[in-house]
Amino acid sequence: MGERGSSLLAKLILILSFVVVALGSNTVTNLKAFYLVQQWLGSYCNQAGTKCCYPPSGKPSPDFTIDGLWPYSGDGNFAYNCGNDNYDVGRIKFLQDELRKSWPSFTCPQIGRKFWVHEWNKHGTCTKSILGEIPYLQAALNLKNKANIYQALAKAGITPGNKFYSLDVIKKVLARSIGFNPWVRCNKNAQGHDQIWQVTFCADITGKNLVECPYIPSGVDDCESQIQYPIYYQ
Repeated sequence: MGERGSSLLAKLILILSFVVVALGSNTVTNLKAFYLVQQWLGSYCNQAGTKCCYPPSGKPSPDFTIDGLWPYSGDGNFAYNCGNDNYDVGRIKFLQDELRKSWPSFTCPQIGRKFWVHEWNKHGTCTKSILGEIPYLQAALNLKNKANIYQALAKAGITPGNKFYSLDVIKKVLARSIGFNPWVRCNKNAQGHDQIWQVTFCADITGKNLVECPYIPSGVDDCESQIQYPIYYQ
């Protein structure tokens, strides 16, 4: 190989090395916590311009459902897109009924199991040395059972409808019932009113036990002091 060929090869190797570093940059090397994000699909579906479709199994009973399980690293970042796996969706058939109930998607058209595979590929692959595919999904389901947001609010008389509730009261009710402070995010409905959308609790690095969140971002979709808790979805 001539001098020019050697130079081109060296440049190619250098470029590839940067690509490898970039692809691996989101991998969690110092996991600090898992963030279990639950959402009220009523607030997602009543946004202006948003269309929702029920899963093939029909309209689920009203509940806060899983949006995702996010790994948070010691360097202060939420890792994502750490590489696609050759995921065999047939492996999760035994969890399908529970996933449909606790982790549904209202997207149109319906994407079924692809939604859970997407969440694994986007977030779960970043910590697959700690939680494999099945344990990752099971951890999210188990944590949701420990952080029953709908039940906690209902016991305090906070129910879906057109009423406005104090954000501080909602946070205090959830902290008292579940034992840890929540991270509450809001969006706006078609009328422009702030409404409860996502509620997040954290788990330790095993994905088994709820803990206080080491970090709660501020300034993103902050809620007003009074927010709506809309009906689930019609």
